[in-house]
Amino acid sequence: MRKPWMVGVLAGLLLLGACGDPSSGPESAAPVPSAPKASSTTHQRPAATPEAGTGTEVEASTGASGGTPSQRTRPIVLYLGDSLAMENQKVLGGLMRNELKARYTSAPYSGTTLCDYLESTGEDSLVPPKDKAAALVRTLRPDFVVLQFWGNAWDYTPCMDGIAYDTARDKYFARYTADARRLTDQIAGAAGGDRPKVVWVLQGPDPMTPDRVRRVNAIYERQAAASGDMLADAGKAVSPASARYTWSQYLPCTAYEREHTAYCTQPGSGRTTLHIDDDYLHFCLVPTTSTPKPCPVRSPGILRITRAITRAVASQLD
Repeated sequence: MRKPWMVGVLAGLLLLGACGDPSSGPESAAPVPSAPKASSTTHQRPAATPEAGTGTEVEASTGASGGTPSQRTRPIVLYLGDSLAMENQKVLGGLMRNELKARYTSAPYSGTTLCDYLESTGEDSLVPPKDKAAALVRTLRPDFVVLQFWGNAWDYTPCMDGIAYDTARDKYFARYTADARRLTDQIAGAAGGDRPKVVWVLQGPDPMTPDRVRRVNAIYERQAAASGDMLADAGKAVSPASARYTWSQYLPCTAYEREHTAYCTQPGSGRTTLHIDDDYLHFCLVPTTSTPKPCPVRSPGILRITRAITRAVASQLD
């Protein structure tokens, strides 16, 4: 019998602090189709991905890839972000490689904010120097830098200086606005003359603070417009068709999900599961733990999000 909805929401609040990813199940991520309980570590710093770019096949600009980004036939994609990126990273990598023939690197760290990837944050960051956005751009020379951040602002994220949505909303949004600009500038500066396209991933609904997510997405939209970058509205793919910012645990199966039955979890009712009962934030259909890692099971929400990101990148390659 399902737990009441509010129990799931309250448990989800605890999971936000951990922002971990599943460790139950096999170590490898769920396969990508050929066609396309709350952690007890709420106030611990989340563990980072064991090695940035796990499964990486990208060479530095002086390596086998050769030439500047505009001269390469295979796009180079760098994916950075928080626990949502952590759980998505292998599925997105599979889609990027299979559908776009991309060279792909991921370096997500659970619980992070935009400021964690700034080189200026130093020790006050959950991301080590080698995995800062600018450092990876200098090494990998990507064509696209995909940024996915839900809007973390927890006390254990040092670079936010204790600024949180619940206690200082104006400061919270001002800080995200400034950090989005600074991160874009650092990526551009690290790239030199051949700047990668920054892809801002728009987030899905939040049942507790729907206006927060709407305003965070607006920050990303304004930054993309100001710097000539782009958006991937992945959040729309996990929202009701007629209500972009209304949270739902279940949505009607898409034609793709009906065709690939592992992704239509309730075929009898024609709907699929986006979130497990006790986690309204993450889309992996097994519980999160204190050990962050990619999602190990097929999860419709993750596939929807990563397909939206892939389509956005593909639109720039036509």
